[in-house]
Amino acid sequence: MAARDASYLLLGLFVILNTWGVRADIEVNMEDRVEVFKGDTAQITCMFTSSEGIGGMMIQWLYVQRTGERQRIYYQDSTMTVIDRGTEYTDRISVNGTGATAEVVLTIEDVQLTDETEFICVITGLTDGAAEGRTMLKVFKPPALPSIIDKVQTGISVHEDDLSKIGTCEVKNGFPKPNITWYRNTTPLRAVWNKVAIVPRVTIESSGLYSVQSELHLKVEKSDKDDEFYCEVTYFVPGGTRMTETDKMKITVFYPATEVKVWVESPKGKIKEGDTVELHCQDNGNPPSSIISFRHLESNRQVDTNVFVLENVTTKDNGQYECTTYDTETFEPTKGTTSVFVHSLSPAVVEPKGPVVVAQGGSLEVTCNAQSSLQTETTWFKNEKEVSKGQTLMLKDASFDTAGTYKCVVTVPEVGLSTSESLHINVQGPPEFLNTDNTDLEKYYDETVELSCEARGFPDPEIKWTTSDEQELQVIGSALETHTEDGIKSMVKIKVTSDITAFCNVSNDHGADARIFKIKATVKTTPAPATTTTTITTTRATTTSSISSTTVKAQTAIPPEKVKKESSGVIIAVIIICILLLAILGSVLYFLYKKGKLCGRSGKQDLTKEKSSKDNIVVEMKSDNTEEAVLLGVNGEKQPSNNQ
Repeated sequence: MAARDASYLLLGLFVILNTWGVRADIEVNMEDRVEVFKGDTAQITCMFTSSEGIGGMMIQWLYVQRTGERQRIYYQDSTMTVIDRGTEYTDRISVNGTGATAEVVLTIEDVQLTDETEFICVITGLTDGAAEGRTMLKVFKPPALPSIIDKVQTGISVHEDDLSKIGTCEVKNGFPKPNITWYRNTTPLRAVWNKVAIVPRVTIESSGLYSVQSELHLKVEKSDKDDEFYCEVTYFVPGGTRMTETDKMKITVFYPATEVKVWVESPKGKIKEGDTVELHCQDNGNPPSSIISFRHLESNRQVDTNVFVLENVTTKDNGQYECTTYDTETFEPTKGTTSVFVHSLSPAVVEPKGPVVVAQGGSLEVTCNAQSSLQTETTWFKNEKEVSKGQTLMLKDASFDTAGTYKCVVTVPEVGLSTSESLHINVQGPPEFLNTDNTDLEKYYDETVELSCEARGFPDPEIKWTTSDEQELQVIGSALETHTEDGIKSMVKIKVTSDITAFCNVSNDHGADARIFKIKATVKTTPAPATTTTTITTTRATTTSSISSTTVKAQTAIPPEKVKKESSGVIIAVIIICILLLAILGSVLYFLYKKGKLCGRSGKQDLTKEKSSKDNIVVEMKSDNTEEAVLLGVNGEKQPSNNQ
């Protein structure tokens, strides 16, 4: 037993002596840095080689604490693998690979900002030889979208002595720290003494993330009024950088005017007499000045507003209009002008002046003129119908149709102005008839008839009504004479008592003419009336005889004859009288019958006899003026007069 222990001891000493004499050569390779987003998983690779071979190596993983000290988090050799307890990585790391593969990978889950440090891989050989490698773990967190806060809400005057704050660009919760750059349009802004100032501010949140603000201050100039300001934020991500921008903003710049614009607001286009003209003025300051003087240089009319209204303009309103505005801070004046020209049209003048007389067959030349600042057009009208164009109206071979009123209308088409003048032309000649109606008439006796005739000529013809024997025509009332557009019209009323021949005579200094009216008188006839028959029926009761009815008829025949007139009222009266007479006659006959005086009957009656049925008495009047009374029995047979 002691011999065997001694042999092991000698072998161990031999090995130790050999390792002291020969040192192992180990080389470790690692990436300089590994980049990962916060919350993701990081993998750090450690590769190594050894002159003794890679078997039986001891592997350790360490990280550098904020104090600079190294802290082991993992140990591995040929017999064991240990994750060190009590470190911040105890529950978040794992290692893949062994020394036999010459590569091990450290995996860190749920990477946090505090994990940004160096990780060290230490490889130790079987002998005293050892080597290590380092990798820096970089952690990134993209910031929230940037925005511009504290924007200037009011206008900034160029007269400000100090720099004016434009706004604050803010970006929150990024890692590493984001960078902010201000831009005017597309140009980045840099700090310039007394013109541009940029004030940064960095805040480290409790989470370890960075929030950055940047204030922009400017000496505002007029050129800034149309500029767009925004800020650009750049931040780091694994493998590079990214950029984002805020919305663009404009600032309101208050600056004095350098010019004043004056213009005609209405009407658009050319101005004509009678228009209402509205002039406006405004300077190019911001805001435009409210201190304004607006005046007409020729007449010195003035208003203290930026609107000058001219109503019903004439050529007196022509000229220059000047508008002066004053800076509200410095009261420096700025002026602008515009000119107004009112287009006009003078009244039309016709030559020769009317009324004008021209002989039949003659000719006449008439001119019409009106002065205007623009091109004019002249048109001649008669009875609302166009008869000629141009300033000159030529009338040849004049006739009565030529006579009348001519109207000259001068227009300015470009602005709608117009003027007119009229001329009446008379054509001298003997009278002639117009529009004579039917001159052969047939009328009834005692009927009233209207006769009319119309004639034209110049001088105006005289109209006289006569009969065939050259006597003055007897009329009802007096003749009605009216002047028409073409001539003179006369109308008379006459009563037809016989055939009439009437003459309408017209005459003037140049001749005479006549128109004949022939009226034939006729007699109105009335047709003969028809025969009239009247029947009167009365009812009675009898007990002594078999008489059933008595009929009396009266007929009046009116021989036909000619009558001039007969009143319908007279006829009705005659009929009524006849009916009354018949009624009286029937009553008398009935009375005589009751008294027994008719047909030999007594007035006594047998009360024991049955009452007979009701009988009718008919009275008939005949045209031969004879009367008959016939008593009829029940069966309608004739009864002797002495039979009861």
